Amino acid sequence: MAAQPHLLLAVTAHGYGHLAQCSPVVWALARQIPGLRITLLGDVDPAFARLRLPPGFEHIQEASDVGLPMDGPLRVRWAEAMDAYAAFEADYEQHLHRQMELLRRLSPDLVLADVPWLPLDAARRLGIPAVGLCSLTWYDILRESPVAERAPLAVLKRMQQVYAGADLFIRPTPAMPMRWLPNARDVGPIALRRPNRSAELRDRLALPGDRPLALMQFGGIEGLSPLDDWPEQDQVHWLTPSLGGRRRRDASALDELGLAVVDLIGSVDLILCKPGYGTYTEAACNGIPLIYVTRGDWPEEPALNGWIADCGIPIRPVSLGDLLAGAIARPIAELLAAERPIPVEPTGGAEAMELLVPWLIRQDASARPPGCT
Repeated sequence: MAAQPHLLLAVTAHGYGHLAQCSPVVWALARQIPGLRITLLGDVDPAFARLRLPPGFEHIQEASDVGLPMDGPLRVRWAEAMDAYAAFEADYEQHLHRQMELLRRLSPDLVLADVPWLPLDAARRLGIPAVGLCSLTWYDILRESPVAERAPLAVLKRMQQVYAGADLFIRPTPAMPMRWLPNARDVGPIALRRPNRSAELRDRLALPGDRPLALMQFGGIEGLSPLDDWPEQDQVHWLTPSLGGRRRRDASALDELGLAVVDLIGSVDLILCKPGYGTYTEAACNGIPLIYVTRGDWPEEPALNGWIADCGIPIRPVSLGDLLAGAIARPIAELLAAERPIPVEPTGGAEAMELLVPWLIRQDASARPPGCT
């Protein structure tokens, strides 16, 4: 009996976004290839991984790259980040040896990275097919950061060579330009479509049938809880991952309800968030208006904001100061009054799956799947 095809999925544990971005692709692969063996490599929350990936995967809970240090979900500690990347590069041979030993033991048919560079490098050195999938690379993030002049040149060179040397780099819409990549293939937005169960949710929460539902979520990084200081109001009912045990008549905590953010995407009237790939694409692909808190120093933000506006999704920016002061009643009213947009088609998951399948089912290990440049 032939061995089960084996996918190693390596993700950066910078919030929830990287695993959320690639999970629809992994689900599509699992449906297309019954019995697909999946190993997740990344220091991500096991509960979140179980929520996002097909059952039965193995989880190696260790990091294979550098996670950006953050002050809450909106501010990167850039100077500290550059020091961390320099330290990682100084010990690169040790990291690479560990990663190659791990891949030898696991013997995957394909390494899919979103988007640590070390697993891609180790795989290529071992002759294992290696594919990147992400709307950004850490090379682009460092190169376009507000302290780009401090980015270690050795780190930038290493990242650029490894990403460009992968068998393929799948660039889902919307993405940073990354025009320097010789191996890039563009696909559509990657997102989940969810049913609208707002009436059921209002009944469960004993809310009036016309009370708008608003989802507040900032991507899995703690440190921002505006509801701590806001007065209660009747404009919307907030749904938030946690209230820390507090009680508010105008808000409900998902952890107490046994619900997850992904369960609600199709059921809310608006989303309050930071700019991030997963929230933006799921808002667009479910036709949900959003309010975003401007970050200013996040290099991916212009690409995300330009795309979602072009899609016709009603959006409004707010500053962090206005958010903390609770001065967001006007943008909420404007979005609630806006015409509900036509959802964008989330074609990227299926398109990426089609690009990846040949590596996992081909008979001739020397064959090069179509779609590579």
